[in-house]
Amino acid sequence: MRIALLALILVLPILSWAAELSGRVVGVTDGDTVTLLAAGNVQEKIRLSGIDAPEKGQPYGEASKQALSGLVYGKDVVVDWAKRDRYGRIVGKVLVDGRDACLDQARAGLAWHFKRYENEQSPEDRVSYAAAEVASRAARVGLWADPAPMAPWDWRKR
Repeated sequence: MRIALLALILVLPILSWAAELSGRVVGVTDGDTVTLLAAGNVQEKIRLSGIDAPEKGQPYGEASKQALSGLVYGKDVVVDWAKRDRYGRIVGKVLVDGRDACLDQARAGLAWHFKRYENEQSPEDRVSYAAAEVASRAARVGLWADPAPMAPWDWRKR
């Protein structure tokens, strides 16, 4: 009995942090940020987890934004999330018709797997996103067609 209680105490905080939000995507800021219109007409900024896309003005920034727009704009999505970032945005995995839009961006070569935060991903997602980046690099699709693409975190430092 004590072991079961201890296990519940250890798992409960993890479960209480996981949340799901659904709504319609009404805006796409860039290749890894959208605006969601949720119940009660509440707008939430969503930062796609697991990836980092090129910034506006950066090579492939517009292509990444357009690809994400084609995936989610005007569509009903579900966001699995567990935190907000320092800007107050929800950071989560965006699912549209059961497809992971974050993973699709990495597969298309329009985002990096954001390894700085990979410890926040499930082991399955961590492996899938890393493999998607490796495959898109090998195929030289999207931003990987550039011989020396600059990561967005380096671009932001400039």
